[in-house]
This record gives sequence, structure tokens and C-alpha cells, in this order.
Amino acid sequence: MQGALGDIVVLDLSRALAGPHAAQMLGDLGARVIKVEHPGGGDESRGWGPFVGPDGDLSTYFMAANRNKQSITVDLKDAEGKALIERLVRQSDVLIENFRTGVLDRLGFTVERLHELNPRLVILSITGFGHDGPEGGRPGYDQIAQGEGGLMSLTGPSPDEPYRVGASIADLLGGIHGAYGVVAALYERERTGLGKVVRTSLLAAVAGVHSYHGTAWTVGGQVPRANGNHHASIAPYGAFHCDGGMIQIAAANDVQWRKVAALLDIDPDVAKYATNRERFAHRDELIADMERALAKHDRGHWLTALGGAGVPAGAIRSIDEVYAWDQARSQGLVIEVDHPVLGPIELPGPPLRFDGAPPMRHRVPPALGEHNDEVLAWLEDREG
Repeated sequence: MQGALGDIVVLDLSRALAGPHAAQMLGDLGARVIKVEHPGGGDESRGWGPFVGPDGDLSTYFMAANRNKQSITVDLKDAEGKALIERLVRQSDVLIENFRTGVLDRLGFTVERLHELNPRLVILSITGFGHDGPEGGRPGYDQIAQGEGGLMSLTGPSPDEPYRVGASIADLLGGIHGAYGVVAALYERERTGLGKVVRTSLLAAVAGVHSYHGTAWTVGGQVPRANGNHHASIAPYGAFHCDGGMIQIAAANDVQWRKVAALLDIDPDVAKYATNRERFAHRDELIADMERALAKHDRGHWLTALGGAGVPAGAIRSIDEVYAWDQARSQGLVIEVDHPVLGPIELPGPPLRFDGAPPMRHRVPPALGEHNDEVLAWLEDREG
């Protein structure tokens, strides 16, 4: 019963990334997450590398989305498997699925049937493009959604070279939005006594983070385009070359700009740089002027100088540097678990902390079917 959701049971029928990420977030909050996998290989992400272990068969990809879960193997197409799912549904608070639209219905688990089994069940359904609408049945993968949802048009060195975001951001945001919706539905259930269906999609997840890019079009009539490593409306705000590398500087207001200008010996009151509107209009010139000055010293020098002046600035760290960084570790962003094959290993940690809460005891990502007997014993006890 550890964590804010310590009395919640989540039945995770999802696979790959979006659904498992949502379930993992709920597990990080203390929920018992029962991951249902097919006996013939389990979640397909178990087959996605990089791989580790003595036999080279343990997927680090799978480990990223499945901490704090129990794994059971169930064939959803046979009568015995369906009967077990029905029993689990009756004892669960949340069901998560990311099948293509209609698949769960064909397996005999329509929303109506699930709520007949358990009226209090909260159902999270994550699809590629939505469960309805003219293209609701389309299969969706992360990069496809990044393109269709406009995110790639905002990412890259120029409008002619759209890039995908380096992380599977549509999947991850879909999971985050899904977990957020589940918690809201559980809260509402306290008043109504009834569960409901929470729906999101990879398309919705991407469109949901358009923010000021969206209003630039819907209100301003301007179509945002890729700006490389510089902000779409603030200058100077981006990545700059210095001696031997790059540094990021974000001067979001005129006070910060004047501090940057003083350090770089640039006149902040010259007409083309006096206001953000003028700086943005002359951004290419501003970048050139700044980089000429930044070339005199290395990143370390400028980080110290900018930090001393109170200007937001930072390095561009590689992944290994992030996990070695004392600040990241101080925030609980690296956790240690004891893997039965690999021994003690480190995993990315949850992004939330709660004041006064004891440290979370995290479960290692499970082996396929590892908890078959344990979950069945738990289920029989609940039913008894």
C-alpha cells in the first residue's frame, strides 16, 4: 500500500510504449500493475534493442517502460484466457489498452461488457489517431504521429528539413496524458461510484503540445516553421557556438538581454537589438555578433560568467552525462533495482517526488510470465 495509488489495481493490456508508459506512471505512484502478455513472446518491445545479459536477450527498451509491474501470460483468444481476464477485470480499478480500434471488441471485451463486469472500472484507451472520426481506425506509430500532428514541421534546421524529435515523444506524451486522465477519472469515481472511458491518441498528444505554435496559426494566421536550435519568437534564445563547442543561452526579457550584451560587449540599445521584436527580426545578425564574442572563450568560462550574471544558460549534455550528473541524481532521476539476471542495475527514475513520502521501493521490469502464480494466488484471495 505504498504511494498515493497504493490501493489501486491496474490491468495493463497494452504493449510497445504509450500504454506501458501510462501504466508505469501509475505503478510509480504505488498502484499494483498487472501486465498481461501473450505467452508466445510477450510485449513486442521485448524484442527491441539494445540487448544485454549473458544470452543477449534482455531488452533495455522493455526495461524503460515496465518497472513496477507484474507480468502474467494470457492468450486473449482462448476461452480460458478470456475467463481469467474477466476475473481480473472484476478485481481491477483501471484497464489500459492500446489495441487498434475494434480489436478489443472483437475479443469480446466491449466497453459495455467491461462495465457490466465492473461498473467502477476506469478504462484508458490509447489509439493512433482517435477511436472515431474519418481516420479513426488508422494504425499509429510515433514517427507517423509526429509528422501528421505537425511536430516534425516545427523541428529541424529549416522548414525544408523536418526532423523527428529524438525521443518517441508522441508515445510518451500519449502515456502521460493517459495517466493524467486516469487519475482524474479515479477522482471523479469517488463522487459517482462509476468508472468511465478515458481516450487519448498519439495525434492528440502531439497536437496537445503545440501551445504557442498552435495559437500563432489559430489566432495569428501564421504557420510556424522549423527554427533549428533557436526559439520561434524570443531572441536571443537558443544554442550558440563558442570556443570548442556549444552553449545554450536564454534571454527571455530585456533585463536578461542587457546582462548578456554586457558580457559580450554588444551595445544593447542599438535600434536593431533594443527590444525583443527588433532582436527577433534581426536574429541572424544577432547570432553572428554573439558567436564572434563567444568564440573568445570555452563553454566552461561562459557558463560561469552567465551563471554569475543570473542569465539562464546551460550545456548540451549527452545521455551518459545526464545520468552521471549530481543534480539529476539528487532529483531521483536515477534509481537502482536488483535484477535477477543482471544484478544491481540503474534505471531512469520517475519524474515526480512527494514531500514527506518515504523512498519508493521499485520493482525491476518483470520477466515474461514471472508472476503467473503470484497473481493467481492474489486473485483467489481477493475473490475469497
